[in-house]
Amino acid sequence: MIGCICMGFRVLVFGTFDIIHPAHVIFLKEARKLGEEGGELIVVVALDSSVVKEKGKPPIFSAEERRFLVQALKPVNQTCLGYEDDRLRIIEELKPDLIALGYDQKVDESILKKELARRGVDVEIIRLKRYGDIKSSKIKRMVVERFKK
Repeated sequence: MIGCICMGFRVLVFGTFDIIHPAHVIFLKEARKLGEEGGELIVVVALDSSVVKEKGKPPIFSAEERRFLVQALKPVNQTCLGYEDDRLRIIEELKPDLIALGYDQKVDESILKKELARRGVDVEIIRLKRYGDIKSSKIKRMVVERFKK
């Protein structure tokens, strides 16, 4: 329809994104598609302290460096850093229509949905599949092995 303003959905994803690799890019592209025509993809990048709590070690790049790298990716409309004190506060503030979780994110969708509903946030939650056989931790191990020789 000529002159139609297409309104898509606000899709929110979370992640560390310490070493950007092809699976990250595919994940972000697939999440962006969920927003449909006119939608937007917002990426919340984990704080360094959150990464340490979750993974037991600090990231290679700082939170701001990781946010900068993710923002440069084509599927991404907006990036921000998460909060340490209340991880769900960012969802309340951004008001997404949909949250796309990665296959390996340690989040129980039903518990998340209930907690958000308790806070007055009505959002759809979708878990995306695994894209490829590569992980940042695997890349780090490969680099260490390569330079040991």
